Amino acid sequence: MVSLAGIPLDTAAIMSSVLEGILYGFSVLMCIGTIWTFTYKRDMRDVNRPIAVVATLLFVLSTAHMVVVIVHVENGLVKYRDTFPGGPVAFFTDITQNTFVIKNAIYTLQTLLGDGVVIYRCYVVWQSVWVIILPCMMWCGVAASGVCSVYYFSQASIAEIENFFASRIGHWVAVFLASTLGTNMLSTGLLAYRIWMSERKVSAIRATKRKVPVLRMLIDAAMLYSAALGSSIICFALWNDGLYVMGDMIVPIVSIAFYMVFIRISTSQNNQHYISTVYGGTAEIERRNLQQYPLRHSIHDFESSGDSPKVGDTSICVVISLNILIYSYPHTY
Repeated sequence: MVSLAGIPLDTAAIMSSVLEGILYGFSVLMCIGTIWTFTYKRDMRDVNRPIAVVATLLFVLSTAHMVVVIVHVENGLVKYRDTFPGGPVAFFTDITQNTFVIKNAIYTLQTLLGDGVVIYRCYVVWQSVWVIILPCMMWCGVAASGVCSVYYFSQASIAEIENFFASRIGHWVAVFLASTLGTNMLSTGLLAYRIWMSERKVSAIRATKRKVPVLRMLIDAAMLYSAALGSSIICFALWNDGLYVMGDMIVPIVSIAFYMVFIRISTSQNNQHYISTVYGGTAEIERRNLQQYPLRHSIHDFESSGDSPKVGDTSICVVISLNILIYSYPHTY
């Protein structure tokens, strides 16, 4: 990957490691906050294990990537500084280095995990396999292009290294970036549309407004992740070595985007106590049932009647709304 535009690759390596380190620090704090919000004052049997598993996997992958990046930079600037032919710039240009291949493999796994969670959330809310067929096909495209990219990194020839952006490796990287951006935007769009439709049905009879709507949470997270991917695609289109920097930064950004949703949804759950106050014991019993069986009640049961919400339907509207907007999400992670 010759420095066709932008900063030299040794400078890019230092910059990417520093920026990733800063973002990694934020992701660690948000990971701790995520675990705390879903375990504080709760019995271990009530802990949402899917959330804990996904949050832990995101943390492990981010940590592993950070470690590999540090080792990669140390090898190029210290260990092989005077022995590698061409010096540090040539070292960071060599995409066949084990550390470079490993960190891109970790990035691929992180992306697949993040996109997979978004698709599963989409399925939980829609309760239809047909809705997620296209996102699943696109996810498979992300997996295929990611695996091919990592493989060709390890097998790159000198000519491909010198003409990275125009080589088959560059093409696979472009497909990977475009497919993961498309998958994320499509899945989030379907998710947001479903939530918006559900929210509109109950907005007229809701007792209080949510301070942090779930829809806005999802849009914020999607915009953060999409902005990072969009920047990478722009760098690639311009044959700019800023792609090197963005590639390392995206890993902690994936974690931050999902932790942000975890924490904000958990925080919004603190407002749920108004149900028992406004609607009495029946709503409280229904809420507990939804907590135990979050997918038992579906909004399809209400929408199948084709009727708009009525005053008499207040209790069931609120219960269904909470089921779709609140309880489904923690259990999907």
